[in-house]
Amino acid sequence: MSTSPVSQPSFEAKKERIPYWWKVIAVFFLGWMFMYADRTILNPVMPNLAQEFGLNNAQLGLVNSVFFLTYAIAQIPSGSLGDKFGRKRILVPGFILFGLFTGITGLASTFLLFMIARAITGLGEGTYYGPQYALSSEAIPKQFLTIGTAIINSGMALGISLGYISSSYLTLELGMSWRTPFYFMTIPTILTGILIWYVVKEKRPERVANTVGKSDFSIMSLFKNRNLLATFIMVFCSLYGFFMILTWLPQYLQVERGFQGSDVGFISSLVPWASIPGALLIGYLSDKMGKKKPLVFVLVPLSIASILAVVFVESTPLLFAALILYGLTGKLALDPVLLSFVANNAPKKVYGTVFGVYNFVGMTSSILAPYLTGYLVDQSGSMQTGFYLAAVLLVIGMIAMLFTKETVKPAEA
Repeated sequence: MSTSPVSQPSFEAKKERIPYWWKVIAVFFLGWMFMYADRTILNPVMPNLAQEFGLNNAQLGLVNSVFFLTYAIAQIPSGSLGDKFGRKRILVPGFILFGLFTGITGLASTFLLFMIARAITGLGEGTYYGPQYALSSEAIPKQFLTIGTAIINSGMALGISLGYISSSYLTLELGMSWRTPFYFMTIPTILTGILIWYVVKEKRPERVANTVGKSDFSIMSLFKNRNLLATFIMVFCSLYGFFMILTWLPQYLQVERGFQGSDVGFISSLVPWASIPGALLIGYLSDKMGKKKPLVFVLVPLSIASILAVVFVESTPLLFAALILYGLTGKLALDPVLLSFVANNAPKKVYGTVFGVYNFVGMTSSILAPYLTGYLVDQSGSMQTGFYLAAVLLVIGMIAMLFTKETVKPAEA
C-alpha cells in the first residue's frame, strides 16, 4: 500500500526528464533533415535521368527550378493559413504530401510526370518554413532560442549530406536504378510528419486584429527601405550560389573532375558538414559583436574566393579545402547575420510579413539557378560558367550592402 505514492513521483520525474522544447527541437531537426535529403537525392543521379529521358542540361536544371517555383509560391500563403487555422494543420499534411510524392517521383514513366511529381513535392515542402519557425519560437524558452534554432537548422546540412551520400551510394556504387533513392526516403519522411503531429502541441489559434491591414504598412514599403532592399539583394545573390552548388556540384565532380561512385556524395557533403560549425561560430560572433555588417564583408569575399577556387584549383586536397571554406562562409553561415540585420531594420509588429518576403525573395534565386546554370553549360560547353556567375552575383550583393547603415536598435512602427 505504501509503494504506490513512491512509484508515482518516480514515474513522473522520469516522464519529465526531457523538456518539451527539446522534443520540438528534435522533431523539427528531423523535419529539415528529410526535407533537404529528399531534395538532394536527385542531384547525384541527374546524368542517369538525362540518359533515360533524353534531356539536355537546361531541361535537367528545369527539374529543380519547377520544384523551387512551387516551394516559393507556397511560402507566404502557408504562413498566413497557419496563423489562421493552426500551424500544425498546415505543416503536417504538407509534410506528408511531399513525402508521398517523393516516392511517386520514382514511379514517373515520362519526363512530364516526373516534373509534375517534383512540382507537387515542392508545394508540400513549401508549407514547412513559416509554420515551423512560428511553432518552435513559441516552444523554445527565449534564453535558448538562438541555440535551439541553430540546432534545428543544422538538420538542413545533415539532410544535404544524407541525400548526397545515400543517392550516390545506392545508384553509383551499388548500381541500382535512379528511382531507388526516391523510394528509400519515402517511408522515413512520412513517419517524421506523423511524429511531428504527435509531439508538437499547439494552442488554439486566436482571433487577433490584422495589424498589417489596419496600418500604413505595405509590402512595397519594405523595398523603399534602403537597408532592407540591400539585404534582399544580398540574400538573393547568396542563395543563388548555394542552390547552384547544391544542384550541380555532384555532376560537376563526375563530368569535369572525374570522381566516381560514393566519392561524389562524400565530396559534395563537405559543404554541408563544414556549414554546421561555421553557422554556430558566426552566430556566436555576431551576438558577441552586436554589429552584423562587418561580418558580411568578411564572409562574402571568402565565399567568392572559395567558389572560384573550386574551378581553378587542380589538386584534390585544394578542391576539398575550397569546398570546406565555402561551407564555413557561405549561405548557411551568412543567414543568421542577414536575418539579424533584417530584424534590426523592420517594425516588430510586421516581423512575420517581413521575414516571409525575405524568404520569398531569397528563394526566387533557387528557381533561376538550376535552369540558368544548365542553360549556360549547354551554351558554353563547360560547367565552370555557373560558378563564375555565382561569384559575380556575390560581388553585386556585397556592393549593395555597402549602401546600408548599421542600426543599433530595431525600428519601431
